[in-house]
Amino acid sequence: MSRISLIGAPIDSGQRNLGCLMGPAAYRVAGIDRLLADLGHEVRDLGDLTPGVLPHASCDNPAVDQLDETLGWTKVLRHRVSEVLAGGRMPITLGGDHSLALGSVAGAAEHATRAGRPLFLLWLDAHSDFHTPMTTVSGNLHGTPVAYIAGRSGFDAFPPFPAPIPAERICLFGIRSVDAAEHEALLRYDIAMNDMRVLDERGIVAPLREFLARVRAANGLLHVSLDVDFLDPSIAPAVGTTVPGGATFREAHLVCELLHESGLMTSLDLVELNPFLDERGRTAKLMVDLVGSLMGKKVFDRPTRSFH
Repeated sequence: MSRISLIGAPIDSGQRNLGCLMGPAAYRVAGIDRLLADLGHEVRDLGDLTPGVLPHASCDNPAVDQLDETLGWTKVLRHRVSEVLAGGRMPITLGGDHSLALGSVAGAAEHATRAGRPLFLLWLDAHSDFHTPMTTVSGNLHGTPVAYIAGRSGFDAFPPFPAPIPAERICLFGIRSVDAAEHEALLRYDIAMNDMRVLDERGIVAPLREFLARVRAANGLLHVSLDVDFLDPSIAPAVGTTVPGGATFREAHLVCELLHESGLMTSLDLVELNPFLDERGRTAKLMVDLVGSLMGKKVFDRPTRSFH
């Protein structure tokens, strides 16, 4: 049994497709708390955070959008995730766009530093999110968290990341959309890039197990950040950044089941759900089902058969 704290993060400031702020409510309507309780976990819903008094910041890149709001969210999420982990609980952050990871992973890193254990990051996403505020052309800060987490420069307006995660402890999984500037920067890092070409050639299981083996060998903590666009848009349409060729229903559940079986996940983000783009709640329900697999539910029960 896990002791889980749900943290609502109704964030729309990392991009311009309004609607992600409704994500936390959609997860609750889809029954995330009931599902976790039915699986035997102890669940507390901490409600939705607010960014508080916003700072006044500037950036030399005029394209950057909603910087003050993103900084406010980063601060409160960092504090809350770190606080939950320090209390011996697992934070599940309900987003909200992917800029929330600027704060949630910082909170996990702060806790890992305090605990004297290395933090690993599994990024389940169609995008590498390796821009900085200085390289982004769109100005959407949901495309910057991995760069912040890895310690890239260009985040002068942000508080220093507690302990940048070395490249070898980051795994990008399911990637299929990388901008030229991100690609050039990634070539200078040793981040595991499991794009869909790699997964097509090697399958889902081997690359994931290799990464999880490294986490286990280091006695690490594992933060998992699950973006709706990791999934193929044919099964998960409620996202503003759809990219064809994503994970199938079964592949996504397999990833989640393997993560559960490893017992290594210590914190989780659910991001980029935009209920305004959904079809009768199907994406919200699928994401909640995937959380079920992450926390012990099996898609197919396989009772032991008697051969007598």
